[in-house]
Amino acid sequence: MNRFSSYILIVFSLLVAQKADAQTGNDTILLLNGTEIISMVYDTTFGNITYKNPKADQDPITIETSDVFSIRNSKGESIKYVCDSAGENDLTVEEMRYYIKGEQDAQKGFKPRGAFWTNMGIGLLSGATGSFLCPIPPFAFTALSGLTKVKIKHSTVSNLECLKHDTYIMGYEHIARGKRKTKSLLGGGIGLVGGIGASIILISTGNGIIHQ
Repeated sequence: MNRFSSYILIVFSLLVAQKADAQTGNDTILLLNGTEIISMVYDTTFGNITYKNPKADQDPITIETSDVFSIRNSKGESIKYVCDSAGENDLTVEEMRYYIKGEQDAQKGFKPRGAFWTNMGIGLLSGATGSFLCPIPPFAFTALSGLTKVKIKHSTVSNLECLKHDTYIMGYEHIARGKRKTKSLLGGGIGLVGGIGASIILISTGNGIIHQ
C-alpha cells in the first residue's frame, strides 16, 4: 500500500470515528424551569432548538430557545439565556443559574405532605355536610396554600451556600408553592369525594331506618 492510499485510509477512519462519536454522544439541555433533557441536539438556529426524540420512530423535537438556559456537552456549556432588563428575563446569567438551582432542589426535595393531608381532612369534613357549598373550603385552602411562606429545609438544599442568594430562594419557593397547591388540590379532592360518599351512605342508611 502506497503512502497516498494509507493517507486516504487514515482520513476515512477518522471521519467514521467522528461520526460514530457524534451519534453516540449526548447533549444536556437545561430549561429555565430546571428540567434537564439529555439527548442529541441537531440544530440551534432560527430561535429554536431541535433534538433527537427519545422514541426512535418519532420525529425530532423542537423547542424555543427562549425556554432554554444552556446546552452542555463534552466541549463545554453554551449559554442560550439572554438577560433583558426591560422584559421578563430581568435576571443576570448567574442570578438565573441560582434560580434554576433552587427550582431543581425544590423539585427533588420539597414534599408538601402537610398541605395534602390537611386539605384531605378539610375536604372530608366539608363533603360530609352534603351541602352544595362543600367544595368551597378545600378549594379556598388550595388557593391559600400557594401564598403562605415556604420553609426551606437544609436537608433539601444541595449546597447551603446557595441560600445566600435571593434568586435561589425565589426559584425554590416558585416550585415549592406550585407543588404545594397541586398536592393540596389532590388531597382536597380525595377528601371531598370521600366526604360526599360518606354523606350519601349516611343519608341512605337513615332513610332506610325511617321506612322500616
